[in-house]
Amino acid sequence: MLSIRAWVCVGLLSAIIISGCTKQEPPPIVEQEKDYRRPLPPGEKALVKLTDPAMFPDFGPGFEHKSGLVQAAMYSLDYLNKPSSQQFFPYLDITHERAMRSVQAFLDVLKESTSPEDFDAKIKERFDIYMSRGCDEKGTVLYTGYYRPIFDCRLQPDGEFRYPLYKKPPDLEQDPVTGQYHGPGGAPYLTRAQIEHGALAGKGLELCYLRDRFEAYIVTVQGSGKLRLPDGSFFEIGYAGDNGHDYNSVGQYLVNNGLIDAEDLSLQGLIAYFKANPDKLDEALAVNPRYVFFTPRSGGPYGCLNVPVTPYYSIATDKDIYPRACVSYMMTHLPARTSDGRITNHQYAGFAMDQDAGGAIRAAGRCDVFLGTGPEVGELAGRTYSEGQLYYIFVK
Repeated sequence: MLSIRAWVCVGLLSAIIISGCTKQEPPPIVEQEKDYRRPLPPGEKALVKLTDPAMFPDFGPGFEHKSGLVQAAMYSLDYLNKPSSQQFFPYLDITHERAMRSVQAFLDVLKESTSPEDFDAKIKERFDIYMSRGCDEKGTVLYTGYYRPIFDCRLQPDGEFRYPLYKKPPDLEQDPVTGQYHGPGGAPYLTRAQIEHGALAGKGLELCYLRDRFEAYIVTVQGSGKLRLPDGSFFEIGYAGDNGHDYNSVGQYLVNNGLIDAEDLSLQGLIAYFKANPDKLDEALAVNPRYVFFTPRSGGPYGCLNVPVTPYYSIATDKDIYPRACVSYMMTHLPARTSDGRITNHQYAGFAMDQDAGGAIRAAGRCDVFLGTGPEVGELAGRTYSEGQLYYIFVK
């Protein structure tokens, strides 16, 4: 599941320029975009085993960020205890049984460790360390954030609440091998633009209605919602399927076309832009053909493993190349509020469980961090955009 962010970041590329005389000038630095979605060669996985201890990260900071780890790890064990999870292993040299032992051994270390230094030593003593190749074979991973929004809704439309969220259509089919959704007979399913212009209207698939079209868009991008009814109670919904189309960034489209500045690209910036320019909604939202369908579901939100995700302790990765439910270690920068209410980036290192996927989270160079529920969390999620490294640990 995914928040709305720019896909703009630069790397460095050297080029050699030969001047008009016989002397060769030093190569200048030329800026080039990094392709965080660069696919791996067919059959390759995202992780490589580290054999040089000098390349191991310091796991000590993870000792300070562990309050929700036990519950998140228990959710991973719930998933790994299901017979259906066995089909996704072995992963490299990691069997299903080793994946389960790794989560349990990690729980043991959490209970036994007495300090950051002790925690770091126990991890390195008991576990093999694997590192993501990232987008560049150097370990560079782009971190973004997602959340569960809270918006007002109605179960029946009226003059104010008229933008529907839909249940999964009966003619939406799912490939039993890849898990990808498509239309009847493998044909492409309806796009977002077609759905938002009424292609599913009158079929009894409307689940609820929101007052703002862009709020409805946000829910379909995040993949879940906690929606407030008139009596103050909440109607919780979760992911039930999607239309099989790839995600494209509306925010990137606005930046590329000079409609907003890159520094204004946040969830709040997009909300403000579309409130001021509602005439731009139709064109902009059509840029992202992906659409998510929902079902009523309390107790979540749930990730793609069908277990709840935990704020800061659950991540979403490409499940074709990353191992499901396993123990990961993030090193990046995440936004946080200062005492005076400002949002600034802070260095962050901590463990999380790999329990989710997302429409935009493709390839080894992408990772999405679940940050929680509500509008204040949404502000943080909308500003999460930093490079870092991603590690996994498996018991020796």
